[in-house]
Amino acid sequence: MRFSHLFSQTLREIPAEAEVSSHQLLVRAGFIQQLGAGIFSYLPLAQRSLVRIMAIMREEMNAIGGQELLMPVVQPADVWKETGRYFQIGSEMGRFKDKSDHDMVLAMTHEEVVADLVRSIVRSYRQLPALVYHLQTKWRDDPRPRAGLIRVREFIMLDSYSLDADWEGLDRQYQAHYEAYFRIFHRCGLSAVAVQSDTGMMGGKLAHEYMYLSPIGEDSLLFCDACGYSANRQVAAARKPRVDPEEPKPLQKVATPCASSIDELAAYLNIPSSRTAKAVFFTAQIDSGADGLRDELVFAVVRGDMEVNETKLSNLLRARELRAATDDEIRAAGAFPGYASPVGLKGVRVVVDDLITGSPNLVAGANEAGYHLLNVNYGRDYIAAQVADITAVGQGDACPQCGAALRLERGVEVGNIFKLGTRYTDALKCTFLDEHGESRPVIMGSYGIGVGRLLACVAEEHHDERGLTWPVSIAPYPLHLVVLPGKNVDTTAMARDLESELTAAGLEPLVDDREESAGVKFNDADLIGLPLRITVSERAFKQGGVEFKPRNSSESWIVPLNDVLIQVRQ
Repeated sequence: MRFSHLFSQTLREIPAEAEVSSHQLLVRAGFIQQLGAGIFSYLPLAQRSLVRIMAIMREEMNAIGGQELLMPVVQPADVWKETGRYFQIGSEMGRFKDKSDHDMVLAMTHEEVVADLVRSIVRSYRQLPALVYHLQTKWRDDPRPRAGLIRVREFIMLDSYSLDADWEGLDRQYQAHYEAYFRIFHRCGLSAVAVQSDTGMMGGKLAHEYMYLSPIGEDSLLFCDACGYSANRQVAAARKPRVDPEEPKPLQKVATPCASSIDELAAYLNIPSSRTAKAVFFTAQIDSGADGLRDELVFAVVRGDMEVNETKLSNLLRARELRAATDDEIRAAGAFPGYASPVGLKGVRVVVDDLITGSPNLVAGANEAGYHLLNVNYGRDYIAAQVADITAVGQGDACPQCGAALRLERGVEVGNIFKLGTRYTDALKCTFLDEHGESRPVIMGSYGIGVGRLLACVAEEHHDERGLTWPVSIAPYPLHLVVLPGKNVDTTAMARDLESELTAAGLEPLVDDREESAGVKFNDADLIGLPLRITVSERAFKQGGVEFKPRNSSESWIVPLNDVLIQVRQ
């Protein structure tokens, strides 16, 4: 490929909207261009890298028995209504009507479509196990797209679906994917870790996420260096602190002016925040079955030195959506913002953290401005609708397995795997006859990697102050052939012959044949970041050949023309 014909352009200035290095460099190097919020065009350089990534994915999926197919992006809503997800998923789902007034959706994922195929195709246990996958476009109308390709609305995903006759089969396919995904990331030049995660809208029994550890990540991850425990903060647990027993003391109302926050309250009463009960109000959207969706006010209570984990709370409530309650909603329930208490509150679902039930004589609000209650005790003064672990885990909390201090890191999710079980096959009645002639549901697993996000994470990991530094496995071209004009040597002819030799050997170079200065060409070569730069110049020719310079090295050397192919391969 000649640079003069490349449908792309490099930029000297950093785009104003680009927040992270990968976004800045992929735009500046001419790999991507934004069309709208979270919507990008992949220009030829990016597309070549994506093709290489997808080739690696296909190899690894085929190696564990995968069969590639292709399922539609546009889907009838009926199949999503059968599983209930049409009603459970909020505004992120792209919904529209076709000209026949049928409800349609844009694919967020393909569990429903796979299950629909299964109920049409699978009849006998002899057809199982099976593994199908595809590389297809997805649409999720994310309200907060950010960081270039890290968080987008339209994207390509590798998603695969395992089909088994029994749970042991699912375990085997889950483990096969667990290992295959590590191989994919390794071959693409990215280090990733797997952590236990929330099953989210996918549902199922168990899930793991693959995380690229980076400060730009939106996910908070907890790790135990002592025993190896790891989990996304959404589901991470911790060993709760031990509470010394006390005899319950009489309830007492006290004035606490200007103490509407936990910190202000603790300072005013000269007590640690761990001796207070924190009140957090949410409005949960609950699916009431035949009655449809309804909003319910939820009063979550945790110890004052802790925070509510909204994912844990949402899962406990089986809420479709969860948001912070407004002051007006809190007042309408008979509570007072900043001074709320579960004591005497009616018509509100109270959920308390399991540590609260064993923490005696806490300070809680009095549901009256400027007042709190001393010596509030669970069981005597109020009862909750639900008691569960609803606290968020943080840096230094005790590991739930061994008690050692947990370490908090940031990460970008680059893949996930789910044990779905019969969540979808039950809903769509996907059954088969076992060896005894009995009808049983097919057991599913679901597995996915975002292709564009993986490309962005590799760019985030592999760059320096001059530009990108692509691993050879996914670089758009293996070589950058820079041609500098000569006065006494026909460098253009030399470069043409070299290009033909390299291309015939399967090592097609990007040839910079532009009429630009050496400095501009070298800067662009560094910015684009191909693994090896070969410079054809009169000076190099007089020194005995052409100049080799690896992108990730400051050293260069002269290689005789007859040895170029051998050394390139090395």
